[in-house]
Amino acid sequence: MSQDLDLELFNLTKRYGKTVAVDAISYHFDAGTYACLLGPSGCGKSSTLRMIAGHESVSDGAVLLAGRDISHLPPAKRGTAMMFQNYALFPHLSVLENVGFSLKMQGVDAATYRKRAKEMLELVDMVPLADRLPEQLSGGQQQRAALARALITEPQVLLLDEPLSALDPFLRIRMRGELKRLQRELGITFIHVTHGQDEALALADEIVVMNNAVIEQAGKTRAVFDAPKTAFVAKFLGSHNVVAMPEGTLAIRADALELRAPEGARLPGTITNIEYQGTHVALTAAIAGDQEVTALLSDKEFFGNPKELGEAIGLDWEAAAAHALAS
Repeated sequence: MSQDLDLELFNLTKRYGKTVAVDAISYHFDAGTYACLLGPSGCGKSSTLRMIAGHESVSDGAVLLAGRDISHLPPAKRGTAMMFQNYALFPHLSVLENVGFSLKMQGVDAATYRKRAKEMLELVDMVPLADRLPEQLSGGQQQRAALARALITEPQVLLLDEPLSALDPFLRIRMRGELKRLQRELGITFIHVTHGQDEALALADEIVVMNNAVIEQAGKTRAVFDAPKTAFVAKFLGSHNVVAMPEGTLAIRADALELRAPEGARLPGTITNIEYQGTHVALTAAIAGDQEVTALLSDKEFFGNPKELGEAIGLDWEAAAAHALAS
């Protein structure tokens, strides 16, 4: 994929009156990347996506696509397309007409836009449902129709605003696979907003973790997961315990904590919760300093030597499973 199609945010800022929703963020997305903007509600991720799309004005800074400043262009002129959280399908139009609508508005003749719409429906496996109205579709089918409608304009960047949030858990996992397959087939950049850590880890080549209107940490997904730089990122990704030790604050992978006898262990504690989660057991213990840590144990490991609530235990770890945090 050519670097000529890279997307870059440069000191991008969004203010609503005196409230700063996005505070001078900068980031470079390589062309053909599947990236997730991840963070809690109100962190600025959706405002960022909407500024890229042109559905929110840019207060300061710039959005560059293929080296061109698109910050003040209308959405249809940017080379981006957006798939909205609620899908925003026209209720009175068939699936085919919904998908072809933007081409029709551009003055493309009926035969051509219908042919292109059918090609897009083939891409998302929806041709048999082309004549149905949106209300006759399931949530997953509505999502596929909305995806086809976004892709028909041949965008250089597809923007997805929490596209899986309305789906049940089983369908959500299935649709994750569909999105990843489509992104690989099309080879275009996907920028996907979510507050779901599992969703981001499953889909993204790289993640951008936002907090309080700024980028807290960003990079290749596995690199961020394995080495969170701040306590916020470690806790938000759910992969690490954040523990204050005499020598500093450490992030310790939950799946790397090992049970020991309390005597001599680096973290002696008392079990406060045991949660069976199928393939593993989450064991939570209270430790010194009014802190809690969670260890993820395989079901075989736990049930081979079961523990009880209130039992004293020790926890230890290999050196590579922990690292010092910046904050």
